[in-house]
Amino acid sequence: MPKITYPETRRDDVVEQQFGEAIADPYRWLENDVRNDREVADWVERENRVSRAYLDGLPQRAWFADRMRELLGYERFGLPVKAGPYYFYTRNSGLQNQAQLFVRKGLHGTPRLLLDPNAWAKDGATALDAWEPSDDGRHLLYSVQDGGSDWRILRVRDVATGAALADEVRWAKFTNLAWAGNEGFLYSRFPEPAEGTAFQGLNYNQAIYYHRLGTPQARDELVYATPDHPDYSHSVQVTHDGRLAVITSATGTDARYELRVIDLAHRARDGWKARALVTGFTDDWKLVEGAGEKLWFVTNWQAPRYRLVGIDLAKRDAGWSELVAEREDILEKGDIVGDQLILNYLHDAASHALVYGLDGRKARDLTLNGIGTASGFRGRPGDPETFYSFTSFNQPSAVYRLNLTTGHSEPFAEPALTFDPAAFVVEQRFYSSRDGTRIPMFIVRAKAAAKARRALPTLLYGYGGFDISLTPTFSSQRMAWLEAGGAFAMANIRGGGEYGREWHDAGRGANKQNTFDDFIAAGEFLIAEGITPRGGLAIQGGSNGGLLVGAVVNQRPDLFAAANAQVGVMDMLRFDRFTAGRYWVDDYGYPDREADFRVLRAYSPYHNIRSGVKYPAMLVTTADTDDRVVPGHSFKYAAALQAADLGDKPRLIRIETRAGHGSGKPTDKAIEEGADTLAFLAEWTGLALPEAKVGGFDVQKKAN
Repeated sequence: MPKITYPETRRDDVVEQQFGEAIADPYRWLENDVRNDREVADWVERENRVSRAYLDGLPQRAWFADRMRELLGYERFGLPVKAGPYYFYTRNSGLQNQAQLFVRKGLHGTPRLLLDPNAWAKDGATALDAWEPSDDGRHLLYSVQDGGSDWRILRVRDVATGAALADEVRWAKFTNLAWAGNEGFLYSRFPEPAEGTAFQGLNYNQAIYYHRLGTPQARDELVYATPDHPDYSHSVQVTHDGRLAVITSATGTDARYELRVIDLAHRARDGWKARALVTGFTDDWKLVEGAGEKLWFVTNWQAPRYRLVGIDLAKRDAGWSELVAEREDILEKGDIVGDQLILNYLHDAASHALVYGLDGRKARDLTLNGIGTASGFRGRPGDPETFYSFTSFNQPSAVYRLNLTTGHSEPFAEPALTFDPAAFVVEQRFYSSRDGTRIPMFIVRAKAAAKARRALPTLLYGYGGFDISLTPTFSSQRMAWLEAGGAFAMANIRGGGEYGREWHDAGRGANKQNTFDDFIAAGEFLIAEGITPRGGLAIQGGSNGGLLVGAVVNQRPDLFAAANAQVGVMDMLRFDRFTAGRYWVDDYGYPDREADFRVLRAYSPYHNIRSGVKYPAMLVTTADTDDRVVPGHSFKYAAALQAADLGDKPRLIRIETRAGHGSGKPTDKAIEEGADTLAFLAEWTGLALPEAKVGGFDVQKKAN
């Protein structure tokens, strides 16, 4: 490849004293909003021109783009939701930029298109986010996401006619959609931001409101707010019988909540009076369901791996009773459907489901199709059925209908595939981290390569934060990498939620280095076991995973051949200054507290680039409308990479327009970004397109 001439980036003399240390920040001007700062916009254009010229010249790019289109070219369905006489579900015919929402009367009725987001914007970047039918099925409440932003616009449709109602709610963010009866709904919103601050200003004073259909937003009723604690966030759910509204309050990203309950049956008399149920912000509480004045929750209160508990609010001084005790596996969620409890567990980061009676007695296991991820099981007491999906690394999501009377599952929507899942093997291996902790990792590769014990260029993915579990799911991008002859690995490192509270605590705050050690050990294991050759390992991660990639590259640049840091948190000394960043102190700590500052300063990707050391090939990816992790993180990090003496391998940044942190991204943008990323990683790991059929696809023919 020709030598890259990086755009010239202005360096300012910005130095601040923090706890006796001089902290240089020469690229702080790149934090400015690209929409409002012409100099930042010009820098973005120049960087994209350089990156575009390089990426377009990669020999594998066209093949990856073509193959991803073919892998995505199948009919995909979302989980059906029943309300009144109707079933609602999403469907993508294959390469549509956004999934459409359909409705049918009765399970086997004729499908009718109700919402088509593809008609909302010429570039396909306006998406249908969440949606919720009213209990009687007459209306559909839905949220609209534009350009990848976290802000949402709430709108309503008449289901029978398909007509749009005049109702519109703005400045909703991080909200549930909760009908309170059939004539109005509850939602969470922030105050309207000052002009020019919508995409970078800090989010404070979230509150819950009630909107009555047919009225303007200005007349919405304030339901719950904490003006004395503007940093608190609030969400609301309503039990399926419409009796109770459950308010969940948090102080950050930690799953430590307070609970309050509003009895909607007495709203005419008591208004929005909220009764405290759990106070103190100490434990996780996940609402399962309610019936009358009874409530059921999945919680880690006195059970680090979670259990199922219930409470009867009709009883004076009611206390919690245990229905299903804590097990060795993590209890992720629960649902009451019909007269049964469906509990979804996580065993070594893979799903399995158990069915219980409402008395807490186990009825049966729910058989799933191997190592993978099950989700769904939504329903309400009295329903005769529920729907769930199952997916794995080599299995796109399929939807199943579970008959609760017989316990029999049958396919509702199965994808028609353009590859052979049996050509690939999914295995789980365990390895030791630096301190001896046993870490699980999924490894996916062609069966023939695994049998021959052939080392392959490998893409290693990780996250390790915010109590989030990485589980097996299908990705057309990963499958294209596998078909091209590579291997894929996903490490379940500490900081995630794979083994409950202790696993999360072991990889955050002062323990964050464990996350990086776990990921580095994963790379060393893949090389030592002959799964990938030395010089053949690429790494990838997004958001907190982008931070992971930046940190481990600084610490072990010799270990990796190439790296893709996606929408990463790269400046650990200023992350809390923008949008939702203030919530993240639960995982990262407070930059303005000395003990936390010392930890953050030690691994912050932007502040620890090692000039004079050879780095792997680096591709930083972000988007101009990312108001979760503002793009200034990636802008500053990429500028610092390009200014340092890190060897001859490329250090590029790819900046998407009209896109955000990831959700809502149109299919065509996802394919283009995936092709760029895979071609870049293939170039620097030695992944060459094979001459034989892999997974039933003639790779060489396509490459030509």
